[in-house]
Amino acid sequence: MKSQLATTALLPLTAVLAIAGEPVMETQQESINPFAKAINPISNPTLADLALPRTNIHAMFMHHRLPNEISLAGGDVELGGDLNLLAIQLEYAFNERFSIVATKDGYIDFNPDKTLEDQEGFANLAAGVKYAFIYDTVNQFAMSGTAVVEVPTGNRDVFQGYGDGAVNLIVNGLKLHDNWQFSGSIGTHVPFDSDAESLTGFASAHVSYRLTEKFIPLVEINWFHTFEEGDGTETPISVTDFEGGDLINLGSSNAKVNEDIVTLALGARYIISDSVNIGAAYEIPLTDEEDNLMRDRFTFDLVWEF
Repeated sequence: MKSQLATTALLPLTAVLAIAGEPVMETQQESINPFAKAINPISNPTLADLALPRTNIHAMFMHHRLPNEISLAGGDVELGGDLNLLAIQLEYAFNERFSIVATKDGYIDFNPDKTLEDQEGFANLAAGVKYAFIYDTVNQFAMSGTAVVEVPTGNRDVFQGYGDGAVNLIVNGLKLHDNWQFSGSIGTHVPFDSDAESLTGFASAHVSYRLTEKFIPLVEINWFHTFEEGDGTETPISVTDFEGGDLINLGSSNAKVNEDIVTLALGARYIISDSVNIGAAYEIPLTDEEDNLMRDRFTFDLVWEF
């Protein structure tokens, strides 16, 4: 029932994204700022980021459906159900090169069909800094580094709040060419307690094309890799044969059995104004469904720049 309500409530946003706008023309803002056309990625929101420091509020809703079965300790265990997330990210840019960022927070509603119980609670908090060490307006190319500390403030009922926290070290890149955008992020999640959480890495790639002045279809690919697994004593399912991906770190003692998770997201952004845009993406795993926590995911967001 919750899944149907979430899908029904967000149908208007999906419909808006299907509407194409006017032919692409250079706006006054874009003539002043060559990076004005750059858009935020949608998938892997707690790790992947735009290379440009910008002052913005990024609100999102995620409806994440869980696999019917997951691989646990060499066998399959029934799960099913869904996970819903409401969150707001914040960024404040002091200038074109430096900003402070709050990349993780929000409220998680976890509704498995079998094996586990329904739970809800807050996600961990994470914040840090971003610095653009390349900011080339002539060639419309930028690269930045982000360092974020995640604090275990969340509720353990929703797989948060374990260990002593972690640091995320990330490099972001951006290249604009005519109506194309090529961007991506690569980084690592380093836990302060390597028993409670696994040491993981990720890479995310984004390609989009400004089809009209307002409508921008996009494709994104995300890869998550476990470098060193935890000891499997923390979360209720910490003997899974995989790690949790972007939002959750299980500290699984069997995570190296399936150390790679790859997902594909298809979606679009719709430009409402120079300062506000909305996005939607549908994401699926390309690796085996039972070897991660995702059957599929719908992500809807709104970005307000000011």
